Amino acid sequence: MLFEALVFLAAAVICVPILSRLGFGSILGYLVAGMIIGPWGLSLIDNVESTLHLAEFGVVLMLFVIGLELEPARLVSMRREIFRGGSIQLFACAAALAAGLIALELNWKIALVAGVTLALSSTAIAMQTLAERNELPTPTGRSAFAVLLFQDIAAIPLIALVPLMGHVDLPGGQSVWMRVGIAFAAIAGVVVIGRYLTRPALRLIASTGLREMFTAFTLLLVIGIALFAGFAGLSMALGAFLAGVLLASSEYRHALESDIEPFKGLLLGLFFIAVGMTIDFDLLARNPDRIAILVAGLLGLKILVLRLIAPWLGVAKSQRWVFAFLLSQGGEFAFVVFEVARAANVLPREWQAQLTIAVALSMAATPMLLLAYDKLLARRARGTAGADKIEEEAPVIIAGFGRFGQIVGRLLFANGIRAVVLDHDPEQVETLRRFGFRVYYGDATRLDLLRAAGAEKAKLLINTIDDVADSLALVDRVRTNFPNVQIIARARNVQHYFELKLRGVEVIEREVFEGSLRIGRRALEALGTEPYRAREMADAFRRHNVALMDAMYPHYQDDERLMSVAKAGRQQLEEQFAQDRERFEAGKERWD
Repeated sequence: MLFEALVFLAAAVICVPILSRLGFGSILGYLVAGMIIGPWGLSLIDNVESTLHLAEFGVVLMLFVIGLELEPARLVSMRREIFRGGSIQLFACAAALAAGLIALELNWKIALVAGVTLALSSTAIAMQTLAERNELPTPTGRSAFAVLLFQDIAAIPLIALVPLMGHVDLPGGQSVWMRVGIAFAAIAGVVVIGRYLTRPALRLIASTGLREMFTAFTLLLVIGIALFAGFAGLSMALGAFLAGVLLASSEYRHALESDIEPFKGLLLGLFFIAVGMTIDFDLLARNPDRIAILVAGLLGLKILVLRLIAPWLGVAKSQRWVFAFLLSQGGEFAFVVFEVARAANVLPREWQAQLTIAVALSMAATPMLLLAYDKLLARRARGTAGADKIEEEAPVIIAGFGRFGQIVGRLLFANGIRAVVLDHDPEQVETLRRFGFRVYYGDATRLDLLRAAGAEKAKLLINTIDDVADSLALVDRVRTNFPNVQIIARARNVQHYFELKLRGVEVIEREVFEGSLRIGRRALEALGTEPYRAREMADAFRRHNVALMDAMYPHYQDDERLMSVAKAGRQQLEEQFAQDRERFEAGKERWD
């Protein structure tokens, strides 16, 4: 076990950072790690069945976390997006995929089960990708989350009902209806356990003050209910999901989430490593044509259908392709459903193996599809999309109206100063307009848009663009074509600050500098430093830091000289604080 744990961790630590560095994301890194160490790679771990059990536990724990997030109030507020949008996506994609499988001469009943299963997308891949792209709060992110939430809900009865379609010998001579009755009785038992027994037990465990016992009880609860559901003939995942839902409104929900959070990412990574290990490259070599058709058909049909139905799901026009790519892959539930369907004699073993590898390859392809979208389609869309027609002029132009630019703009507007606001994110523009802001869509680095915004007559350009490359490109464009316009810029980091200084921008604010100073000042006060002294110390640090930046600027491309200047600056700051301490301790200057 220790050797296997060492192999898993080493593969993840090596592969994930490399693939992430190359822009493919962490998911593909885990999958590649599994391919390398699996039985069809280096065979460092060749027990596929053991890997499948590990993968199943990852799914069980993931479903428990999903259940914890399903608060009734949240479901009610999103009911239209979840149930209307989710059902449209599921039925449309399932119909297209089932038709495609029937065209491959698969029995229509089997094709229907496989089509519904393949219509589900990977919650882990989609949610992590949305988080990495910072798109969870956007309308596209909310639409994708609603669809994924509906899929997670729909997958539960799918996993439970698939065995009932098969021709299996039920234990003890049970009839199908008896088995259904046992299943419903098990669900009722889980509800009783969760509602009437779990919360008192949690209170008792919490009263001991032993945090590790609380974590242990959480794992005991998840595994116990999952096994209970499994013994009753239901999916273990269904039991874990129900346990999470029952605890979603509990006062211990956040404590449960915080205890599980350290395990969540690692276990999901372990799940994807297990998926990579189960990819049968021998099968791929024997049937390359069939598997290529399955992968291409799965991705192609889902992308096409998702793109067509995106307007019905409230996705902005400019984001419909990325929405389609984001949800195009098969989901993690497919591995569970296909295995259950094979065991229940619903799905032939050959088709189960081929569909499983097709789903795994579609998951591996998703990061590459999104990377291709960012490099090709998104860039082309930005270059060809028509900007809004600007019908006003103002002495100020604000380029970028995100979290930073909005504060600047609101301060100006509150003092009666007009400004033309430009932003390149269509969803951001749409959201801001709903709140009454007059924002124009367009790429502020384009010369024609700057002219339309009145740059020739403007007195001031406030550059708050988040992307460093675009920010510098805007400065270059304005300096070349509108040299009389004063520029105030936001700097993301020290390197960005120096690049702006190199371009002649004199007024630059580092986005976190002032806020960090105020936090430091408040920290000094909280630790007993007098308010006057805390302010003076913060001001002294500000003056020193600004002077140090000016001293470092001529040498910022010379690493050795830069380090020397920084070291000398630290020593100077220590000496200055020592002198300040003597002055303040003398009691000459103070106020409360």
